[in-house]
Amino acid sequence: MLHQAWQLYGRWCRWSSPFVHLLTLTVVTFGVLAPLICHRLLHSYFYLRRWHLNPMSQEFLEQNQQEGQAALHYFEQLQVPNASEAAGSDAFQPLLLVTIITVQRRSDFHYVLQVASRFHRLLQKCGARCWSHRIFLCNVESDPSSHQDVKLLSSFFPMVSRDKTGENPDPRVNQFEKEKQDYVFCLEQSLLAYNPEYILMVEDDAVPEEEIFAVLQHLLLARLSKPYLRDALYFKLYHPERLQRYFNPEPMRLLEWLGLGMFLGPVLNCVYSWATGRPSLSWPIVLFFALYSMALSELVGRHYILELRRLAPTLYNIVPVTECCTPAMLFSAPSARRALGYLKGLHCRQGFAKDIALYSLLRTKGENAYVVEPNLVRHVGMYSSLRLNDNPKLL
Repeated sequence: MLHQAWQLYGRWCRWSSPFVHLLTLTVVTFGVLAPLICHRLLHSYFYLRRWHLNPMSQEFLEQNQQEGQAALHYFEQLQVPNASEAAGSDAFQPLLLVTIITVQRRSDFHYVLQVASRFHRLLQKCGARCWSHRIFLCNVESDPSSHQDVKLLSSFFPMVSRDKTGENPDPRVNQFEKEKQDYVFCLEQSLLAYNPEYILMVEDDAVPEEEIFAVLQHLLLARLSKPYLRDALYFKLYHPERLQRYFNPEPMRLLEWLGLGMFLGPVLNCVYSWATGRPSLSWPIVLFFALYSMALSELVGRHYILELRRLAPTLYNIVPVTECCTPAMLFSAPSARRALGYLKGLHCRQGFAKDIALYSLLRTKGENAYVVEPNLVRHVGMYSSLRLNDNPKLL
């Protein structure tokens, strides 16, 4: 009995054994290489929060403050267009109206200037392909004249303000209901001012990515022609990176994760077989590499795998939406009108903010909505207009 056990041990544990190869690969990958490479990746399980979170948060704030100053200088040096160019033509109907919703907050970060300058640069870079796009500002500060950054931007872009100075505050309107009412106001004004085919509602701390207009061009002219997408209530262009993991109750994520394992399992088995000179396919080894690749992708972070889709607009993914959050939302004109009617009948409160209210409509009204992956905007606003925080962190 001992002799047979020793023979079995020798067969499994000699260096040429696949068991030893795969055990060594697992230990080196998850115990050495991945922790060394990924310990500074913010959205990875290997991220060393205690070591890096405070300095990385401070570094992000300092860099963002510099970007705010750069955006301020950009508009100070930009030539002011004539009145007709700034206001736009009343007869012109844009294909896409980018509506930036803004409220006064930390003035040293100039959030709305960062967003507006980035969109302005990207529209100029886009050229003739984006001639049918316009930027529209919606100032929802309670005292519009106190928003200094909007005063500067009003020379360059058409603008509307929700002036509530002199009105007695309604005690039933909490900060979450006010945010919803502001959103409704800006969406409604966008339709009234331009009647565009599509409206991109952008909050003033959502800086667009470089490829946003190329991807939107592809979505509007190709992907959204499909009936099940054309009738959607909205498309989210941002979902928090910390919520993008595979291990998630969303069925599509789990299917994607499983598909990744089914694809990489046989591929890595072929690589292993070629490297060791073994038969080309072994189902136990295929299963090992499927589980290995699934575990590695989850621990490193799905967010970083999604970044590979930025290689081309056609690679961007459109999947059923989840409830959080609303930094950038794309509506068609008909869906915007439906959303307005729905939102006016809802009252928001703590725990039922506008993002959850919009998500609840999918169930109660039988609507569909989708999210575009990877994100097409970066959320830079660490200082919230809803929640006071003097020491914000990246996580």
